[in-house]
Amino acid sequence: MTTAGRIRLLPEATVNRIAAGEVIERPAAAARELVENALDAEATRIAVTIAAGGIDRIEVVDDGLGMTAEELTLAIQRHATSKLADDHLVRISTLGFRGEALPSIGAAARLAITSRPEGVEHAASISVEGGLITPAAPAAGARGTRVVVRDLFFATPARRKFLKSVRSEADAVETSIRRLALAAPQVAFRFESDGKVAFDLPGQTLAARVAALLGPEAAGALLPVDATRGLMGLTGFACAPSVTRATAAAQTLVVNGRPVADPLLRIAVRVAYRDVIAHGRNAVVALFLDIPPEDLDVNVHPAKAEVRFRDADGVRALVIGGLGRALAGGAGAVGSASIEPTRFQSRPAQGGGHRPPMQFVASRVPGMAETRLPLEIGPSARMLPPFDRFHGPFTEATPDRAAFPLGAPVAQVLDTYIIAVAADGSLVLVDQHAAHERLTQETLRAQMLDGGARSQALLLPAVVDMRARDAARLLERAADLARLGLEIEAFGNGAVLVRALPAALGAPEPAPLLRDIAEELAELDETTTLEARLDAVIARMACHGSIRAGRRLAGPEMDALLRQMEATPRAATCSHGRPTFLKLSKAELERMFGRR
Repeated sequence: MTTAGRIRLLPEATVNRIAAGEVIERPAAAARELVENALDAEATRIAVTIAAGGIDRIEVVDDGLGMTAEELTLAIQRHATSKLADDHLVRISTLGFRGEALPSIGAAARLAITSRPEGVEHAASISVEGGLITPAAPAAGARGTRVVVRDLFFATPARRKFLKSVRSEADAVETSIRRLALAAPQVAFRFESDGKVAFDLPGQTLAARVAALLGPEAAGALLPVDATRGLMGLTGFACAPSVTRATAAAQTLVVNGRPVADPLLRIAVRVAYRDVIAHGRNAVVALFLDIPPEDLDVNVHPAKAEVRFRDADGVRALVIGGLGRALAGGAGAVGSASIEPTRFQSRPAQGGGHRPPMQFVASRVPGMAETRLPLEIGPSARMLPPFDRFHGPFTEATPDRAAFPLGAPVAQVLDTYIIAVAADGSLVLVDQHAAHERLTQETLRAQMLDGGARSQALLLPAVVDMRARDAARLLERAADLARLGLEIEAFGNGAVLVRALPAALGAPEPAPLLRDIAEELAELDETTTLEARLDAVIARMACHGSIRAGRRLAGPEMDALLRQMEATPRAATCSHGRPTFLKLSKAELERMFGRR
C-alpha cells in the first residue's frame, strides 16, 4: 500500500495562522504583546485604545525608538527580532524575544504599523491583512510607533467564535494593561475602552502607581515588602489582611520586569496569607522579584506568562518570608477594616414607640467607684474624656498618643465589643474574643519556636472519652502536641488521659479542646507538612484559650488587650481570617450619617 500523498507540507499562510493561535489567543494577548514591544523600545508614554473589547480595534501608540522602513519589513517576518544578542536564550532581559507577536497578529487580523525613529525625516507605514503584506511606504507620523489592529481573528473565524462577551474581553485587556503599568511605573500609561478613559497616569513612583491602580481601599492598607535572599530581591507592596478579593485577579507578580501568572508565586502568596485571611479569600499584592537572568527560564510558553526558576525552593522561601515580615506588624498600624454605610439600615421602632437608650456596661476598675453612663447625656457631658483615663502604659505624664493606634477604651458593648477612641478621633470597635484568639495563637507559636510551649500540669489528670479513631489520631501526634504544652497518653480503647494543658490557654475544658484538635487533624491529609499541621492545631487551641464573647472586662483588662494587639504580629485578624477590629475615621462617620 503506497503512502504517497498522505503527508504534505502546509502552506505558509496556514502555518502562520496555526502559530497565531498559540501566541494570540484573545484580544488581551494581542494588546499585551504590543505594549511589551513599546516598553522594550524604551517608550516613556504609552496610550492604548480598544473598541468592542479589542475585537474590532486595538491601537497602541508610544514614543519609543521607532523603526525604519527596512526594519518594519523585517519586523513582520516570523522569528525576526532585535532583542536577542546571541542564540543561547540564557540572559533574556527584554519582555519579548520570540519574534512572533507581529506576524501572528498580521496572520489573524488587519495590522497597520506606522513608525519613525529619532532623526529620520518621515515615518514609514506597512500593513498586513490575513498574512498578505503591503510593502512599506513613506507616511506621516511622530517619533515612535503607532500600531492599529482591526477585525481580530477575521482570518481565523474558528477562534473568533470562541471569544467571550465584549465586556469580558474588555476587562481582560484592561487587567493585562494594568499589570504592565504596575510593572513599569516610570512610564506614563493611558487606557481607553469604547471612548471611556479607564486610567491616565503620568510616570510616577512605584508606591504612587500601586496606590493609583489598586484602588482607594487598597491604597490605605499598603504594607511595604523588602527582602533579599542571595542574589534575589523582593520588593513591592502587600495589602493588610483586611483587604481581600474573591479571586486572585488583584495579584500582580512581576519577575525581572515581566508580569507573570506563575503558580509557584501564587501558592507562595497564599501560604504567606494563610493564617491571616479567611479561607476562600485572596490577598491583594504587587510584588517585584529580581533574579539573575541565568537563573530564570522565560522560554516556557509562547504567552510568556509562566516562568521556571532554577532555585524554586529559594524563590518560594523568599516570597513567604518577605510577606510574613510585612504582615507581622501589630494591629492598628495600617489597614484597619472599613465599614460601608450600606451595611447599616435604619429600622422603625416596634409598636410605634421610642426605642430604649443603649445600655453601656459599667467598667469596674479596682479601687474606683463603679462608673456608669448617664441615660440622658447633656450637651456638655462626655462618656470619658479621651485619653484622660489611661491605664498601664498610659499612666505616663505625657503619653505618646500616636504610639497607640487603637486608642483608649471607653466602654464595652454587649459584653463582647470594646469601644475605643484613637488619638486622631477615630472610633475603634474591637471584637474581644477574636482579638484575644490571635494573641493566644501568637504566644503559643512563639513559645513553640523557642523550644516548646509552656505547660500547666492538671491537679487531677482528666480522662476524655472519644471515638477510637479520633483517640488514635491524637495519640499518633502525642510528641508534637507535647511541644505545644498538651501532654496526653492512652487510657484504654477510645479514651485519652490529659496530664497537662498549655499554660497560655488558662484552664479550658479538656474534652472540647481534644475533640476539636482531632477534627483539625482529620481534615489535614498526609501531604500536609508538619509545620502546617502544628499551625492548624495552634489555631484550634487559641480559640479555646481566648476571652469569650459575653465576658465583662474591667478597664485595665480592655487597656491591656488593646496594647497587646498593637504589639502582636498579625493581630488585625483572628486565626480564622476575620477582622479583630474596625476603625471608623471622621470622614467615614460623616458619610454614614449623610453629612457628606
